[in-house]
Amino acid sequence: MFSSSGVIGIQLVVTMVMASVMQKIIPHYSLARWLLCNGSLRWYQHPTEEELRILAGKQQKGKSKKDRKYNGHIENKPLTIPKDIDLHLETKSVTEVDTLVLHYFPEYQWLVDFTVAATVVYLVTEVYYNFVKPTQEMNISLVWCLLVLSFAIKVLFSLTTHYFKVEDGGERSVCVTFGFFFFVKAMAVLIVTENYLEFGLETGFTNFSDSAMQFLEKQGLESQGPVSKLTFKFFLAIFCSLIGAFLTFPGLRLAQMHLDALNLATEKITQTLLHINFLAPLFMVLLWVKPITKDYIMNPPLGKENVPLMTEATFDTLRLWLIILLCVLRLAMMRSHLQAYLNLAQKCVDQMKKEAGRISTVELQKMVARVFYYLCVIALQYVAPLVMLLHTTLLLKTLGNHSWGIYPESSLPVDSSLHSSSVYSELPSTDGKMKVTVTQITVALSSLKNIFTPLLFRGLLSFLTWWIAACLFSTSLFGLFYHQYLTVA
Repeated sequence: MFSSSGVIGIQLVVTMVMASVMQKIIPHYSLARWLLCNGSLRWYQHPTEEELRILAGKQQKGKSKKDRKYNGHIENKPLTIPKDIDLHLETKSVTEVDTLVLHYFPEYQWLVDFTVAATVVYLVTEVYYNFVKPTQEMNISLVWCLLVLSFAIKVLFSLTTHYFKVEDGGERSVCVTFGFFFFVKAMAVLIVTENYLEFGLETGFTNFSDSAMQFLEKQGLESQGPVSKLTFKFFLAIFCSLIGAFLTFPGLRLAQMHLDALNLATEKITQTLLHINFLAPLFMVLLWVKPITKDYIMNPPLGKENVPLMTEATFDTLRLWLIILLCVLRLAMMRSHLQAYLNLAQKCVDQMKKEAGRISTVELQKMVARVFYYLCVIALQYVAPLVMLLHTTLLLKTLGNHSWGIYPESSLPVDSSLHSSSVYSELPSTDGKMKVTVTQITVALSSLKNIFTPLLFRGLLSFLTWWIAACLFSTSLFGLFYHQYLTVA
């Protein structure tokens, strides 16, 4: 029954409570701050100029710079020290006070804390839908998930624009090159038949096009469809190339942190988890490769009677759970990767000691301090792809009409939709303008449900989830090859 309690119900209460929690509690108890400031991360402090002067054997009386006369003027020459100086950096635990000076810390804190809030809202809403099973309510948790994805993409876009501002570093060329590479890759993937990559994109688009044509015909309009398949795939490929360009440097950075974390790890179980974490996007990619996973499970070579190991619905559910578990693993390994990044300060100093010549104290201090200053940038590059993977999976479950149960009792057909006749019959017997307004809104919503069916969302979100994992693995694999074989040690 369509009523005010259905519109202003439990979902809106949960949303208002979570908004209050974000305003009152999260500023004091923040997961984003806890991940950085729980005492496990240690950063390297840059040495003072006095300490460097003592180490270099250049103790001067009250002066930190040499004065030299040049054409009648006094020239201040910065103090320089030998690069092979015996320097050992002091470490300090990351505290909340230290994070105040970090670049992109507000963006990092907002993304992580808002993601936590959105995930809690989604979980509560799923429990509510599981027990109440409302038919006329809009799922507000979908709006939260979409906001999380928009914030993650916005942050990645902001980080990518900084690389375009660098003139001589080559980062701009790397982004453009990978963007074109991913555009070609997306076009190639989109022409692969469903026999190899079973996203359901073709079926979903066909269902969307047919439903839209039927809707336009009912309105007395003649149309061949809202958009052609070629145009749809072209714009989808452009969007995929942008996602690939945004994920380029997160993937390259992940490869470097993975190698450094492996060198830092001493226990076998930690090394194993690091390897699984690195290969997690590959596992996600293989989940949609039909000959490797679904065909093998549906038709296993176990004798003459090819009895399926599970149903298709169970396989889809297991796929969702596996992606979520791999996302949880990636979050659990976050500190190991961030500590590996912070160790770059000492690594740069050790590399400097192998070089000949001299370096100014200011440049040395900048080299060490820069690592900690960009800690939240690296944290965002690690977290943002994880957030995108998690919430596209949650959207896939809900909009694709999947189930969380491994053995679902019954599942609605993905192409089921509401018809206008049933909508009219469910309207309350009110009078006047209220009845007309409710009728118009309900018919409009049912028409949208008829056009944007679970088949369309299942195909589109499956492809986007697969694409994010594929881009992240491609860039991290290239980064692994680059740091292992192309970088001069």
